[in-house]
Amino acid sequence: METRELRYFVAVAEESHVGRAARRLGMAQPPLSRAIAQLERRLGADLFVRGPRGVTLTSAGETLLREGRVALAAVEAAERRTRRTVEAAGRASVVLTAKAGASSELMAKLLDAFAAEPDAVDVEVVLSPPGHQAPMLRDGRADVAILHLPFDDVSGFDVDRLVVEDQVLILPAGHPASARESMTVGEATSIPDLPLPRWPHVDGSYPDGPGPELRDLTQVLQLVRLGRTALVLPESARAGLRDGLAVVPLTDAPQVTTVIAWPPHSTSTGVAGLVRTAARL
Repeated sequence: METRELRYFVAVAEESHVGRAARRLGMAQPPLSRAIAQLERRLGADLFVRGPRGVTLTSAGETLLREGRVALAAVEAAERRTRRTVEAAGRASVVLTAKAGASSELMAKLLDAFAAEPDAVDVEVVLSPPGHQAPMLRDGRADVAILHLPFDDVSGFDVDRLVVEDQVLILPAGHPASARESMTVGEATSIPDLPLPRWPHVDGSYPDGPGPELRDLTQVLQLVRLGRTALVLPESARAGLRDGLAVVPLTDAPQVTTVIAWPPHSTSTGVAGLVRTAARL
């Protein structure tokens, strides 16, 4: 199966219409239809149910869409990582991605310990909004990532568990709720004047809700100090908090497991060294 055919198929599946997919691909509709029909003959299965208003996936088509996206992402990742190697003029390096403002103390220890290793390579740290790290790892923009369960999708990655911790509510010091010794998640999300913030999806859109739209932890902590929102974070976030904030433990919040993740097919000695250092720490 050629990557070109996979791209054609994914476009038709995502558009649910051959004509729209052809316009998206910048090609005429007849050759696209012929390519899809040829792919179906080769696989011995119908991938789409054709109708007057478009196409819908069969069960075989759903499988190919799921697997095809992974395959195309792997091809794109290989191209990106190869280009980075060329641009680095042969100098070994690793791109590590993590959430902006999260796991700061852990990452500082990791980077310091790895830099002291005799076979250490350069590590470029890319900080981005929540939810962006796993896609960056899949499409080759990053070589290794710090992810947090149960929030991040680690399917298809190799992972090592680093830290398991409870969650707490961060709220303005002096707010009536800050005097509580603990509270439930339901109580935390129903404080009338402190709606929880909304973080962007990978496509940049935001979920519905009354809380402010935010992109980084520094921004949200400032709004917490101003009494505009509250925030749920892992307990280790206490160490980086300054004045003006209070912390209340959440009794029924799921524990957060911080992991280091990398593609299972990675042959990078830099990634292997960074993972070994993280596991030792």
